[in-house]
Amino acid sequence: MPNRFRGEISAQLDGRTWTLVLTLGALAELEAAYECKSLATLLQRFSPDSLSASDMIVLLGAGLRGAGHDVTNDQVAMMQAAGGVAGFAAITADLLTAAFGVTSTEDDELLAEVS
Repeated sequence: MPNRFRGEISAQLDGRTWTLVLTLGALAELEAAYECKSLATLLQRFSPDSLSASDMIVLLGAGLRGAGHDVTNDQVAMMQAAGGVAGFAAITADLLTAAFGVTSTEDDELLAEVS
């Protein structure tokens, strides 16, 4: 069971329940991938109006690896979520909320953007 106080979430991917968390190492991985020099810049990168499918793959991959799962971004790209793209957007929004305390309004904007 995920510990929300630690920023963990659970997600259904490929019919399996996974735990995801953006640990400090996972955040450093994302900073390097996007060449961001701060967490604020990284969070701006994942704003609802600029989030892409590639961003979701990289973000979910980092979250899975942060929780100890040995998966590559290529493997994440092949996974399926209930609800398709909207399902992936909901998981991504939940992960960002758990890690950064993003407001529910921003979650709603993210979901509206991909729906």
